[in-house]
Amino acid sequence: MERSDSEEHPGQRSRLTEVEAGILSIEKRQWKYPGTKEQAIRAELNMAPITYYQRLNQMIDDPRIIAAEPALTRRLRDFRDQ
Repeated sequence: MERSDSEEHPGQRSRLTEVEAGILSIEKRQWKYPGTKEQAIRAELNMAPITYYQRLNQMIDDPRIIAAEPALTRRLRDFRDQ
C-alpha cells in the first residue's frame, strides 16, 4: 500500500495551503515536453505561469515549506541562486 504525503510527514501537509501543495506537486514532476508544465499550471491551479513562478520563489524561502519539503526546496533554491 502506498503512503500519502501526509502519512510520511504528519502535520506538515496540513500547514500548507491548497495552492502551496499544488505548486509543490507540480515541481516534483518530470516534464518531457516544452510547455507541458505551463499547461498544467494553468489547468490545475488556474494560475498564470508568471504568477506561479513568483509564488514559488517566495515559497522556497518559507520555513513551513522548507520543513515540509527540504530536499525539493534546497534543489529549487540552488537552481535559483545559480
